[in-house]
Amino acid sequence: MPTSLDTGTLNFSWSQALIGGLVAAGVERAVISPGSRSTPLALAMLRQPGLDCEVIIDERSAAFFALGAARASRRPAIVLATSGTAVANWLPAVVEANLAGVPLILISADRPPELQGIGANQTMAQPGLFGEQVRACHAMGTPKQGFDSKALSTLAARAVEQASWPHPGPVHINQPFREPLIPATATPPTPAATSVRTSRPCSQPDPAAIAELAKAMAGRPGLIVCGELPPEHGFAEAVASLAEHLACPILAEPLSNLRFGRHDRSHLIVHYNQWLSQQAAAVGKPAWILRFGAFPVTRSLQGLLGEHHDVMALVDPWPRWSDPAHRLSHLLHASPLAVCQALLAAAPSAAPCGWLASWLAADQGHEASQSSAYARLIPHLMAALPAGCPVFVGNSLAVRMLDSHSGSSDKPLEFFANRGASGIDGNISSALGIAAERGRVVALLGDLTCQHDIGGLAAARGRNAVILAVNNGGGGIFEMLPQAALPEFERGWLTPQNIDFHHAARAFGLSYAQSAVGPALTDLVQAAIASGGPHLIEVTLEK
Repeated sequence: MPTSLDTGTLNFSWSQALIGGLVAAGVERAVISPGSRSTPLALAMLRQPGLDCEVIIDERSAAFFALGAARASRRPAIVLATSGTAVANWLPAVVEANLAGVPLILISADRPPELQGIGANQTMAQPGLFGEQVRACHAMGTPKQGFDSKALSTLAARAVEQASWPHPGPVHINQPFREPLIPATATPPTPAATSVRTSRPCSQPDPAAIAELAKAMAGRPGLIVCGELPPEHGFAEAVASLAEHLACPILAEPLSNLRFGRHDRSHLIVHYNQWLSQQAAAVGKPAWILRFGAFPVTRSLQGLLGEHHDVMALVDPWPRWSDPAHRLSHLLHASPLAVCQALLAAAPSAAPCGWLASWLAADQGHEASQSSAYARLIPHLMAALPAGCPVFVGNSLAVRMLDSHSGSSDKPLEFFANRGASGIDGNISSALGIAAERGRVVALLGDLTCQHDIGGLAAARGRNAVILAVNNGGGGIFEMLPQAALPEFERGWLTPQNIDFHHAARAFGLSYAQSAVGPALTDLVQAAIASGGPHLIEVTLEK
């Protein structure tokens, strides 16, 4: 490093060292929102070999796009913005990343210390802006002459580790710069960065805890409940083997990614939303429940857990507490795969004869139920999807209808949703981030959810993305809640909109089609997937 550089070159060289360190630590994607103060970092990213850069103007959309990409890859993605309110637009995605365990590296450019607190334009206190929503916040100093590039690459490796383990989530780096922001002469070549080699322990369960749990389960009727959980190779096969050994059912939500695939699905219960609340007594009361992953989405499963007063065990690899029903008796912070294997090795005796059969019979009796438009929509969509297709599902009604009506198949499919904070903001952008990572996506979203992130369509150009906007005349989820009885219901909760999705699609360069539920919709989705590129299909549901 030369002993003296002009300020613009110093800013760029400093940024090169930081970004190079992030890439050396395993980061492969950056999402940049244009700005002035962030110029040195943006230039370093755009010139960094091995870093795939997306440029998205809207900072909120950019953060949700990065969230989707990081969710799909399980690797940290960088988000870059300039100073001021640009950074504040990240907050909804930061909250989601925190609660959902998605790794993000948030880099905000900032004004130097001498411009803080004196009314300088586009300047506010940025370190600590996200409070407890981030795993760590690094308030950097302005670039200094003669800086140690190894120290910056080490900090980058530390930020990647903090975002990745033991509980994945967002990390904030706030970087101030003095002007000028652009080098006065030709920029130096990007130096090769090194990184700290990190290793992480395997999260094996405590043998004593496994022995205690196996004893409590032995010979008693029980259930395995699987919600959204981080992907782990071999878990689907292991939990299926455990259910077979225990002769117990698996109540698997779509976001568990157990419903679709070539693993053994013979113990799955997938239609519980249609009968569990009314027929729980008929199938019998479990003596134990073994949970994997997040708390369930739908009220039928939430009610089942809330009414349980015996053994309730949760397996979670992350250091968090997920027990809204206040019913846990055992909490195992360990790899779900390792817990399944340990319980199989402990070999507790199976449930009484007839326990599993009663659950399977109740579930099979509801396979053909198609009492609503959504109940007909979901099977048509599942039939249209090719094997291996990533599917993003919106919150509110869409994810609940998917839970009720998606069924199960040996066709591999992978489901994603923003269920950390369960917001309807940023859903289009998150789906497109998944498309960037996986090469394509099909998104099932409600009409209000689409409108909430309509600007996210700007990132759809050139991507293989099929977005289904289900137009059911507003916030259909509220029709299932007590608010539906209020005289102000339509104005204050249902809020039907008059957005023209055809015009929105044209404005952002997407192909558009409209269809009611039926075979024509299946054909439309299949044709859109086959042709590639971005498509918006408006699905009209009759009331």
